[in-house]
Amino acid sequence: MTDPSTASTERRLGLPPHIRLCLFDLDGVLTDTASVHRAAWGAAFDPVLKAHGQPEFTDQDYDEYVDGKPRLDGVRDFINSRHIDLPEGKDDDGPDADTMHGIAARKNDDVLARIHRDGVKVFEGSRRYLEAARQNGLRRVVVSSSANTVDVLKVTGLDVFIEGEIDGNTIIARHLHGKPAPDSFLAGAELLGIDPADAVVFEDATAGVEAGHRGAFGYVVGVNRQDQAHGEDLAKHGASVVVTDLGELL
Repeated sequence: MTDPSTASTERRLGLPPHIRLCLFDLDGVLTDTASVHRAAWGAAFDPVLKAHGQPEFTDQDYDEYVDGKPRLDGVRDFINSRHIDLPEGKDDDGPDADTMHGIAARKNDDVLARIHRDGVKVFEGSRRYLEAARQNGLRRVVVSSSANTVDVLKVTGLDVFIEGEIDGNTIIARHLHGKPAPDSFLAGAELLGIDPADAVVFEDATAGVEAGHRGAFGYVVGVNRQDQAHGEDLAKHGASVVVTDLGELL
């Protein structure tokens, strides 16, 4: 058993002592944008589902097919899961186009409107953790599949704690594979020139936790803001530890 008097020297902010870099997912880890994205996805998908005589988009659909993935990958995976035949379309398809790209554009327009109209909730434990990480000399990068990462960081004021971002725009520009592939997290470590073995991944989605595990990162923190079953799934997909809030690590 660890001696309580030495625990603080052996672990820093709940992490192994060799960790130098924190790689944070955004939605569901730092901010409550997961609920905003869930609502926007429903608004984008439901008209298509209704036109094809299918049930509405559900929370289970969100968790299984779109959460944590690049936007267009999420559209493809969900539409294919319902066996709906839609054309791929083109990058410049507008939100009214009945194509994969059109649905992606509709979702993006909707989520941006919600973010700027309603604001974004920051998990207080996450804000405190970011402050503590900065004070303790840990480097800090956000790795998110959302193309709106910079907007969210600015709206919430979290940008003052973050040294760099790998977001949906980066993933497209650099042709990175989306989570559960580790590419985006590896790019985050590369951004600051730190070995993945010396970095920790913070994720709330099973795809993201799996990405951290596949990338051989030094530690993977699963953030479970749902139920016990989801926490168990995070552990099964490679989380080193599962918490309900980052404040638990302080």
